[in-house]
Amino acid sequence: MCTYHTEHLELRDSSGKGADGWFTLREASVYYDHPVHAPAEHTVNVDFLNRSLGPSARVAVELDPGSARELARALLEAADLAASHSGQGH
Repeated sequence: MCTYHTEHLELRDSSGKGADGWFTLREASVYYDHPVHAPAEHTVNVDFLNRSLGPSARVAVELDPGSARELARALLEAADLAASHSGQGH
């Protein structure tokens, strides 16, 4: 049974590229559920979107749990590096 737990995040100074080109991202949702396209029973899904621009302003990914963990590790490493170069810290 899925928990369908969803985390919603507000995004700042972020962009995504969709079929119509680049657009400003305002939020992200991260959740565990059945995928729409990925060949797995359950995936960690991430939706990046800007609702004010309509349904085409969305970038979605479905990751197997191992890939999601590797992506999270890589994101933290890159964020730490970017913060140290910008003086923002953690």
